[in-house]
Amino acid sequence: MPRLFPLPSAMRHAPAVDAWFAARPAALSALGRPWFEAMRGCGDDVRELLHDGHPTACVGDAAFGYVNIFSAHVNVGFFGGADLPDPAGLLSGTGKFMRHVKLRPGEAVDEAALRALIETAYHDMRRLAAGK
Repeated sequence: MPRLFPLPSAMRHAPAVDAWFAARPAALSALGRPWFEAMRGCGDDVRELLHDGHPTACVGDAAFGYVNIFSAHVNVGFFGGADLPDPAGLLSGTGKFMRHVKLRPGEAVDEAALRALIETAYHDMRRLAAGK
């Protein structure tokens, strides 16, 4: 189970997140934005902000996922990713808690598996934030 990572300044819809995507290279933004939209769509309790310079999604104020764009790839990351079931083997990273999925233009991704990671990360954090 992930740990709580509270970000109390998260809000329902942060205009800075949209501006961040608009300021990135179009091809990479187009690759990452749908996955952040998937995080936004997980529930009415999802909040967001720019944390460490990239869009971060929270359950209330508890961070569960993020998208970051680099020069040639996009990371879709999870604050409790080390504990997520990953039967498709999408997750990368060796951190104690965090993992990410690396997306590159022109490379296919198992969309169903990535969507399942996002939904599981959301539900896990929701349970943790509720104290269950």
